[in-house]
Amino acid sequence: MSNRLPSISESEWEIMKVLWENSPQTANQVIQAMQEQTDWKPKTIRTLLDRLTKKQVVGVNKDQKVYTFFPLYSEDECKRAEAQSFIKRIYGGTFKPMLVQFIEEESLSKEELDELRSILERKREEK
Repeated sequence: MSNRLPSISESEWEIMKVLWENSPQTANQVIQAMQEQTDWKPKTIRTLLDRLTKKQVVGVNKDQKVYTFFPLYSEDECKRAEAQSFIKRIYGGTFKPMLVQFIEEESLSKEELDELRSILERKREEK
């Protein structure tokens, strides 16, 4: 896969979550799963699947009578690309101000703080 992942809308993320949870799936299986979570119409879900396919984020197996859909990128790859896009758009591509803001504004437990400290110390040792 290409390193440059196309941007995914919030609605498309919901479709991707269904496909990451279980793949491959037919359009009807995706529709059924989505209708358990949302009030979206089947046509809307099919449109989102088509859009993801055109963006080459979702692949289609056309070898069988009923097409099946599967993600072409892992959830981690998509999260990483989305985080980098967010940092670039909101924080000018600099990670530290975002991290400081989140740490200052979030209420973190002692365990979470210990985990963060451990990660930072490990990073320091790698340098």
